[in-house]
Amino acid sequence: MSTLEKSRYLATAIPGPRSAALIDRKGAAVARGIGNTMPVYAARAAGGIVEDVDGNRFIDLGSGIAVTTIGNASPRVVAAVSAQAAEFTHTCFMVTPYEQYVAVCEHLNRLTPVEGEKRSALFNSGSEAVENAVKIARAYTRKQAVVSFDHAYHGRTNLTMALTAKSMPYKHGFGPFASEIYRAPMSYPFRDAEFGKELATDGELAARRALSIIDKQVGADNLAAVIIEPIQGEGGFIVPAEGFLPTLLQWCRANGVVFIADEVQTGFARTGAMFACEHEGIDPDLIVTAKGIAGGLPLSAVTGRAEIMDSPHVGGLGGTYGGNPLACAAALATIDTIESDGLVARAREIETLMKDRLGRLQADDDRIGDVRGRGAMIAVELVKSGTIEPDADLTKALLAGAHAAGVIVLSCGTYGNVLRFLPPLAISDELLNEGLDVLASVLADLR
Repeated sequence: MSTLEKSRYLATAIPGPRSAALIDRKGAAVARGIGNTMPVYAARAAGGIVEDVDGNRFIDLGSGIAVTTIGNASPRVVAAVSAQAAEFTHTCFMVTPYEQYVAVCEHLNRLTPVEGEKRSALFNSGSEAVENAVKIARAYTRKQAVVSFDHAYHGRTNLTMALTAKSMPYKHGFGPFASEIYRAPMSYPFRDAEFGKELATDGELAARRALSIIDKQVGADNLAAVIIEPIQGEGGFIVPAEGFLPTLLQWCRANGVVFIADEVQTGFARTGAMFACEHEGIDPDLIVTAKGIAGGLPLSAVTGRAEIMDSPHVGGLGGTYGGNPLACAAALATIDTIESDGLVARAREIETLMKDRLGRLQADDDRIGDVRGRGAMIAVELVKSGTIEPDADLTKALLAGAHAAGVIVLSCGTYGNVLRFLPPLAISDELLNEGLDVLASVLADLR
């Protein structure tokens, strides 16, 4: 159990001298393309706090981009990984398999909202899992085309860059990209309102808009899969209008198209359900998971209907590190923690607290255009006063002020104007409220 004090504390200016020295070392040793949000170097983390090498303690409202959902250095995870490391660290599941891999797949098959008999396969990263989901869909349907959506983010590999919508920084200069990838309009209620209230609130209507384009530009006979984040992550924490996802799924089922839910960021209690698909009662054909699956260790998965998952030939799926035993031990401990500690319900409590506070802030400040999200996945979209024009400059200034004051918070969105909150579910109400107090103070100073 960590002895890290659970309070915000600034011992030095940000960055402190030891972090500053490490920044210089990074510049000389690490490729320039690897950026950093915070100008500090972590030393310890637990319970909603990250401590840097200079002794500064930050309130963590980012969870390593939704990875340490159950809290950093969570006790069950630490114990499980330590015990597994003492037994063996790797054998490669494809060479001499081990029970932990099978056990993780059994839990995924039990937990994921996919109808009927299920199978799972384990990989390393969200991008890798997305690529394998597309491979599986193509093997099953014997078709090639894949549709993703405006504002989507699915990864940084060649195929997943093609699926991702935003050019800078993810795609710029890295093409050409994988072929047979098409894009359809997303349901984005805050922005769709510009085109009429009905489109913003009627998910079925928004889905029909997307399906019309898919029919005309791709055609169901050529389409292997539709892939979508039930709540878009990097695109701006966009929650589609009610009915959008079920209408897409219904069309996919009627036309022999595999429906892939990318739950890399939304999975494992993050949204106040074990998986975000549950909020609209949909059962995808395939679900892609990663991030919060293993308490900070690299692991990802594809889970889906058995007949689809079993369509690739033996040896067609795999990878040297996929389902590493340490990561599997961490995943089993993570699932145990979520279920034993009631963290799905805790995510809903965090949603209530955050939306209440941010909603009151919005009522007093018209630069907050929208407050949205589910569970502990909440966002604020910032706009220029009196308009819906995105304000990326205000977002950058608010981030910088929060960071300097000891709060880790992240931005996202196609227009660079969304502040996203991903607090660990282990965070206390006191720390969460304090973090929001800091943000409110910084925002007021930026008038």
